Amino acid sequence: MNTVIGPDMPEGEFYIEHDRIMLHMRLEYPEGFSPDKEGAGCPLVIVQHGFTGFMDEPHIIGFARAIREAGCATLMTELYGHGKSGGFFRDHTILKWMSEMMTIIDYAKSLPFVSSLHLCGHSQGGLLAILAGAMKRDVIESIIAVSPAVTIPEDARSGCTLGCPYDPNHVPDTLVMDDGNLLLGGNYIRAAQTIRVEPMIDAYEGEVLIVHGSEDETIPLQASVEAAARYKNARLEVIEGDDHCFDYHLDQAMDAIRDFMLSRRDTSSCPHT
Repeated sequence: MNTVIGPDMPEGEFYIEHDRIMLHMRLEYPEGFSPDKEGAGCPLVIVQHGFTGFMDEPHIIGFARAIREAGCATLMTELYGHGKSGGFFRDHTILKWMSEMMTIIDYAKSLPFVSSLHLCGHSQGGLLAILAGAMKRDVIESIIAVSPAVTIPEDARSGCTLGCPYDPNHVPDTLVMDDGNLLLGGNYIRAAQTIRVEPMIDAYEGEVLIVHGSEDETIPLQASVEAAARYKNARLEVIEGDDHCFDYHLDQAMDAIRDFMLSRRDTSSCPHT
């Protein structure tokens, strides 16, 4: 798959194409690792932001740094309608993100240095990691779901998304959210209504880490408690007193992620810092 490097793009940043949409990427390696060295091998973790997010949010940067400190490379992504990627926010759906993630995983798999593939996502990106991990369960060796928004599909079926009520059987063309500052297309709701999270959790047998703040104001902690209990091989790390984006104890969330990746046997192929 071809990559496109635009003028004045920082080192490690590029675009890949999916259905005529350009997706912004950033590939970074752990300290001391060179992909050009003969025989070099390294685990790669694909890192996804959440709803309205982008790769340079402090918590996303922190998660990626913790992963690299565990001796793994990171591929940070921006998906349809977010960050520097193509598309308009109001037109994005989780199904579009799922399709894009298949392309991103296939691209990552093609990189010659990659010894194993893993997913890390926050909020809606955490839900995406759960869904994509199940869809590509023969390829994805572990999942890190941080504040995963596993409630999105059921909320859509119930008729309330992020505090915005609507008739789930007569979805409006546009949802006006955040006091009028955010417009979301009705197709986002229609697509979300089709998703069933539980069968996707049941389908995945690899290792899973779920990290969630005890005071999350967006996604209730109980949703992660139930998801962790349903998985065959999951660990739940609760960050006491923290919110959805870990504004108070980001270091603790990073510690949990770093420790999880260090515990995986295949990280021994990379230098640890």
